[in-house]
Amino acid sequence: MTTTAVGKGTLPPSEMVIITTINEAWAEPGSILDLFLESFWSGDGTQELVRHLVIVSLDQKAHQYCQAVHPHCYALTTPGVSFTGTPATFKSDEFMLMVWRRMEFYTSVLKLGIDFVFTDVDIVWFRNPFPHFHEDADFQIACDIYTGDDSELHYNSMNGGFGFVRSNDRARRFFQHWHDSRERFPGMHEQDVLNKIKDEPFIDEIGLRVKVLDTDHFGGICQPIKDLNVGCTMHATCCIGMESKIRALTAVLQDWKHFSSSPPESRNSTSFVWKPERTGCWM
Repeated sequence: MTTTAVGKGTLPPSEMVIITTINEAWAEPGSILDLFLESFWSGDGTQELVRHLVIVSLDQKAHQYCQAVHPHCYALTTPGVSFTGTPATFKSDEFMLMVWRRMEFYTSVLKLGIDFVFTDVDIVWFRNPFPHFHEDADFQIACDIYTGDDSELHYNSMNGGFGFVRSNDRARRFFQHWHDSRERFPGMHEQDVLNKIKDEPFIDEIGLRVKVLDTDHFGGICQPIKDLNVGCTMHATCCIGMESKIRALTAVLQDWKHFSSSPPESRNSTSFVWKPERTGCWM
C-alpha cells in the first residue's frame, strides 16, 4: 500500500490505523462487532481498509473473540477494572471509565506519531472515507446534527464516535488537554467535555485546525445520509440499548446491500428512502 496523501488519495498511508474499541458485550456471534466487520467486507472500497483496522479489546473474552474474527487485535487492560459483562449504561461509572480509558489510549497513540481514524463499533461503513477527509485539518470529527459549515465549532454538536486525527504537536497537545479537562468537568463523558472545551481559547492558542464532518458523508440515525452514492458511514446515534442498535444497523446494512447491488441507473438519490427498524431510536 502506498503512502498516498490522505484527502487526495483513495487509500490511507501504510502506517495509518483505524481504531475501534470493544468489550465482551459488543463482541459475540451476532453482535455489533459482527455487523461492523461485515460492513467493511460489503462496502465500496473498504475491503482494503481491513488491514489497517485495529480492534482494541477491554477484557479477555472480547480479546479472544476478536482474535477469532480479525487479525489485528490489541488487549488494553486496566489494572483493577474489568469491563466484561453487559454493556455499560450510558454515563454509568463503568461507562465513564471505559470512555476515558479510550481517550487515554488515543493520546498515547498520538504520542507514538501515528495518525488514526477512531470509530465507534456501532457504525457501519459503506465507502472508503479518506477522499472525504479535509487536507487542511489536524483534527476532524463527526457530529449529530450538521449546520452546513464545517468550520463552525459552536453550533455543530460534535460526536466523539468517529473522526480522524493527524499526529502532530498541535493534535497531541489538544488530546492531552481534552483528557486532562475531565478533572474540570466531573461526571461528564468525553464527548460532553469536548463540546465544553471547543469554544475555549486553547484551540486558537495552539493553532489546532479543526473541521466538522458533513453528515452527507458521515451520517447517523439522528441525521441520516441522504444520498448513498456519496455516503461513507452510518452511526447508531439516537438509539438506546444494544438491541435497538443491532436492529437499526442490521436494517441499514440491508438497505446498503440492496442499494449497492442495484443497477447504477437505478441508484437515484431522490428515490432512495431508509427503511431501518428504529425501535428504541428517535429522529
